[in-house]
Amino acid sequence: MRVIIAEDNALLREGLVTVLAKFDITVVNAVDTADGLFEAVQAMRDIDVIITDIRMPPTFTTEGLEAAVRLREEYPRLPVLVLSQFVEQFYARELIASGDGAVGYLLKDRVLAVAEFVDAVRRVAAGGTVLDPQVITGLLERADGPRERLSPREQEVMELMAQGRSNTAIAQALFVTEKAVSKHVTSIFAKLDLHQESNDNRRVLAVLRYLQNQ
Repeated sequence: MRVIIAEDNALLREGLVTVLAKFDITVVNAVDTADGLFEAVQAMRDIDVIITDIRMPPTFTTEGLEAAVRLREEYPRLPVLVLSQFVEQFYARELIASGDGAVGYLLKDRVLAVAEFVDAVRRVAAGGTVLDPQVITGLLERADGPRERLSPREQEVMELMAQGRSNTAIAQALFVTEKAVSKHVTSIFAKLDLHQESNDNRRVLAVLRYLQNQ
């Protein structure tokens, strides 16, 4: 797997390079600015995933996330994992709505295990969606439309799906059977107009449609 990292904190940037190397993930470039990220991706397009912070020079506001949105516009299927201390709602919505999955958004302070972080990197690279629960909560504060179609239990299932959890993991979290989760998931697909004949990843599409502010 080939990765580009954008992180202005030198210690964290080098730490990510070292950690990923231990899991046979090659960091082909590690930059400290959003412009550097954009240039690195353009210069080396066969990338499996980019990992970027949000706040980087020169203004330390949303440069990293804005760069990620621009890159997804130019390369729609480019996997992006945002790793930050902050939830930035507007550009996060833009990023999530910019493609059909392959998006992650994790909060640095809530990444408690290296193996879980590496698993998130691999899932995003494979086209999945991995979102921290606090990110989901922030995004849902202003979401409407699709959310109103779902029952309270279906919303719980949907939020766990957005975290990238399997039916088994959702069942364990909600203390219900996998059969019950399967029924809820089927109902969610129906209410969000995601039909069985679709060739796309319906779990990813459901997350995108649910979180998108319509």
